[in-house]
Amino acid sequence: MIEEGRPKDHWDKVQIILAPMGGLLTAIAIAMFGFITSNKLDQRQALETNTRLYSELMSRREESESALRKDMLVSIISSFLNPNRTDLNDDVLRLELLAHNFHESLNLKPLFLDLMRRIKRAEAAAPSATKKAEYAEYTERLEGVAREIARKQMIVLEGVGKRFDRTIDLSGDPDGTSLETAVMTLDSVQTNFSIDVVQVDRVNREVLVSVSIETPDPAQGRQTKVATFTVSFFDFPMIDNLRIAHGQRCALVLTNFSDQSAELTAVLFPGAYASLKEKPYYNEVIQSVLNASHAQR
Repeated sequence: MIEEGRPKDHWDKVQIILAPMGGLLTAIAIAMFGFITSNKLDQRQALETNTRLYSELMSRREESESALRKDMLVSIISSFLNPNRTDLNDDVLRLELLAHNFHESLNLKPLFLDLMRRIKRAEAAAPSATKKAEYAEYTERLEGVAREIARKQMIVLEGVGKRFDRTIDLSGDPDGTSLETAVMTLDSVQTNFSIDVVQVDRVNREVLVSVSIETPDPAQGRQTKVATFTVSFFDFPMIDNLRIAHGQRCALVLTNFSDQSAELTAVLFPGAYASLKEKPYYNEVIQSVLNASHAQR
């Protein structure tokens, strides 16, 4: 406060000028704060509205696609169950549609094998070379779509897992031979693979193998899993795989078969990337949660 009777100096004049400015600046600051806050709230509400709208659109789109896929599946499966079906070309086309649209959720190997047997019988009874060539084309189409589906699945699994390739020499008698062992490490877990060739079916282009998988376990010691199964072009790794320790999976795929050799590819991948029909066991889920909890500590 300026003392009465004292002449006003420069600072007194400044104080007189700034005194009303303080209230004005305060009002401006409050107004700006309110504007900024209101603007932020409007942006947040707009973002939430857009996110909710996007979620609703995606949900409706998924529902529409699911309904379409359901109708397609019911229609195609019903046609396969029709006892009066005779046209192999139509069946091959239907199986191609099934394989390209449902290969991650359905085990289509029985349909492939059944249709292949029908084609082989028809080819054997064909009255002319033209008909035999037609049935041979059906076989190529089936094997082609199966190899393409297996290749697509392998690309996904190789991105998150490990793989190795082995060649079976068919120039002689391969039955009873052992392929070179392999050691792969995934998620700090070392796994040893051994593959023995039990029998080779050159007519149907299948290989019967015995696979031994060893995985060390600090609590239970070394775990060994042995399985004997047939590998053909109609085995898809996301569907046809083995459960092994630590929630991992292993699959064996036939990638090529000729008169001279057969090519096998093994892939090791996390169980979360198995097909939709392969649900994890509860103990695997609990163990994964416990491992994640311990890793965060």
